[in-house]
Amino acid sequence: MRGIDTEVRKSRKRIFKEIANLAYHSTNLTDDMEALPYVIVDSVDPDSRDDIYRDRAIVRERVRLAMGMSLRPEDAPVHVSAGVEESNIAEKYYEPPLMQVIPSACNKCPENNYRVTDRCMGCTAHPCQEVCPRGAISMVDGHSHIDQEKCIRCGKCKAICPYDAISHQVRPCAAACGVSAIKNDKYGRACIDNDLCVSCGQCMVSCPFGAIADKSQIFQLIRAIQSGRKIIAQVAPAFAGQFGENVTPGQFKTALKMMGFADVYETAIGADMGAMAESKHYVEKVATGELPFLLTSCCPSWAMLAKKFFPETIGSISNELTPMVATARVIKKEHPDAGIVFIGPCASKKLEASRRTVRSDVDFVITFEELAGMFEAKGIVLEEIEDTEKMEDATGAGRGYGVAGGVASAIEECIREHYNEGEGVDIEVNIEHAEGLTDCKKMLMLAKVGKKNGCLIEGMACPGGCVAGAGTNIAIPAAAKAVNAFKAEAARKIPSFDSMQQEEIE
Repeated sequence: MRGIDTEVRKSRKRIFKEIANLAYHSTNLTDDMEALPYVIVDSVDPDSRDDIYRDRAIVRERVRLAMGMSLRPEDAPVHVSAGVEESNIAEKYYEPPLMQVIPSACNKCPENNYRVTDRCMGCTAHPCQEVCPRGAISMVDGHSHIDQEKCIRCGKCKAICPYDAISHQVRPCAAACGVSAIKNDKYGRACIDNDLCVSCGQCMVSCPFGAIADKSQIFQLIRAIQSGRKIIAQVAPAFAGQFGENVTPGQFKTALKMMGFADVYETAIGADMGAMAESKHYVEKVATGELPFLLTSCCPSWAMLAKKFFPETIGSISNELTPMVATARVIKKEHPDAGIVFIGPCASKKLEASRRTVRSDVDFVITFEELAGMFEAKGIVLEEIEDTEKMEDATGAGRGYGVAGGVASAIEECIREHYNEGEGVDIEVNIEHAEGLTDCKKMLMLAKVGKKNGCLIEGMACPGGCVAGAGTNIAIPAAAKAVNAFKAEAARKIPSFDSMQQEEIE
């Protein structure tokens, strides 16, 4: 469903627009917040469901999450605006957990069922019945029927049916979760086990009912801009193509300044720094055998996965700052009093910016999806903006971090350029990369048992890399194409020690 303008995506975009409108225009925040469900879902034209009362109940919870607040309890009378005073601030605001299931929106989808559809021809051979190891299939009214009490969900019947008449029904959010964090509440609705969740957001973008949402900081960000404080944006390279096929980087940068940002930096600056540092790390630690392998650290959900489920690999995770944090440190050196917002495709970055183990220097994190709502609320049409700005902070290697394989490729290019030239002996770089949490877990298991020694391993929680993050606006192939074009426009292809002027960032 990525890149399709479904009713779920329209609803999310409308919510973000209306929350931004509250920040820009509301004179009575409590009353206006209480009125939003009636503004968004009127009695004449319900948006997506026949039951406007359920629609409004769902919108109420989405509004709270978009304000950075938590869901209301189901067993107590709590106003939509309850607690809004705490969120009406001009600084970072976050109530954990990040991802939440809206109970009233959950459809209680089948978890793992095999069912016979009307495509069954009632054939004489009935191979489905013959291969069932538990005798769960019988003929009823001339068609196959599966006894759900006996079925063990082996899938043999589906595999052998010559008419593809047997459907395997799974819960989309659970199927998208590579760490089995989707559980059931006592009513059979989906819920998230936060001890397992790594906040990649793939469950959120996979739910056809829009029942899972993350918390937003757009309201607090707008308040910070309104306060007069200098707020500087750093943008992930995956922004390319996200706001219109023909929107240029210069138009995008100008639009952000029109929003009130004092300046705009490429997060790829930090990616360049990371590529240089991790190439050195690989050469000195992995190529020499001191470390068995090197795990990249730029994807927070991948790093969280390794730390939670494979603690044996922690010593091999790169300790370099992520591009977001490294870029924030660069900005802070040049603008010590500025607030910093990271704009990107990733929901998990919201947690990274809030962690205490490593100072992030990032005040706010918003996604491209959230930013689109802010542009709409502000009346900014990017295609109509004059292209007067330039984005020329980073190299092509750093910009390539936005697509799966780009991180490892940048590190490999740096090694070949800076360590193999004139040394007499070329350093062999063994590259592995995994996309999606399921494949990431398999890769970490292989690394744990010694099957990936000597490798540089890039992990991306989202299949396709950053361009497939939960906060993107367009289809993944189109996003990857746009990032690769943006990468090709870079004046410099890879970073150098001289141009980077590598200083320790503390």
